[in-house]
Amino acid sequence: MLSRGPLLAGATTVALYLAATVAPAVAQAAPPAQPPSAVVEALQRDLGLSAEQAVTRLANESRAMTAESNLSKTLGDKYAGSWLNADGSKLSVATSDAASAGAIQAQGAQPVVVSRTLTELNAIKDRLDQASAEAKAGASLWYVDIPTNSVVVQATQQAGGEALVAAAGVDKNAVRVTPSAEQPQPYINIIGGLAYYIGGSRCSVGFSVTRGTTPGFVTAGHCGRAGNATTSPSGTFQGSSFPGNDYAWVATPGHTPQPWVRGSGGANVIVRGSTQAVVGSSICRSGSTTGWRCGVIQQHNASVTYPQGTVSGLTRTTVCAQPGDSGGSFISGSQAQGVTSGGSGNCTTGGTTYHQPVREILSAYGLTLRVG
Repeated sequence: MLSRGPLLAGATTVALYLAATVAPAVAQAAPPAQPPSAVVEALQRDLGLSAEQAVTRLANESRAMTAESNLSKTLGDKYAGSWLNADGSKLSVATSDAASAGAIQAQGAQPVVVSRTLTELNAIKDRLDQASAEAKAGASLWYVDIPTNSVVVQATQQAGGEALVAAAGVDKNAVRVTPSAEQPQPYINIIGGLAYYIGGSRCSVGFSVTRGTTPGFVTAGHCGRAGNATTSPSGTFQGSSFPGNDYAWVATPGHTPQPWVRGSGGANVIVRGSTQAVVGSSICRSGSTTGWRCGVIQQHNASVTYPQGTVSGLTRTTVCAQPGDSGGSFISGSQAQGVTSGGSGNCTTGGTTYHQPVREILSAYGLTLRVG
């Protein structure tokens, strides 16, 4: 007998869940070309500069690039890096050899004599890179800090950073451990049908949405409860309803909501709206287990009883689905229809699948569908 239930991969309940003015440089240097207006405008916006300041800064930076390239070759193994000051008006060049000061000044830069070369600093950083995964887990990031002639390790807890330094066996005097709340995460395009994870379980992204300036996605309610954390992309369930309804939304700050659903062969299908298709219309579904599958709409406003309780207002379709597909996108043409709830059968023998209409989810949480 065919099973019926919400479909979330990895669930252990009885139901199956689908679930970034230098002093004058060399006299022979050619003046830089006029910078693109788009670059100047972006610097005005993001760095708070006037147009004149932006053009001046870009010219200084261009001269600094030439000076740095020349000096890194001239100083060889005595070179210890270079940096611009906050407004980009002065280039400093570090060296372990005081006798190199004249060569640095000849390039219009300020010499700084230090104890460690850039090669030595990079070697320390490389040793940190080679530490065990366990040792690196306690640190958020590490890098060569040219102005302080040291390597910096940032960690949420001082002890975590110090443990990495100890495990790498590097000179502690050359490394500064600093506390930081920064917890880097990869940026992910949020695309309907792709997988996301809730602990040891897997579900599928429904559609990209925003609430104000916060990006996220809608999905099935049985995939998680408010407060549950997700990974790939990282986020948090902001609201969830199941049973009764089967919808939820996940906020994913830092990630990029795209107006796409993953279609056949991995091609992206553009979402252009959320007009409900009529009974008998063709409809396709995207999920992280079975990919892109299509069928037709049989009924709207169906009530379905799962082992966990009854869910009302679902749309019944002939599209197949399997565990892990839960929450994934249902789309008719270019119009978003809903998120996969549950069903019966599978994609080998065929089956019936139900989706929670997307417009109800948008209304319930005050969300805006991401459209192309």
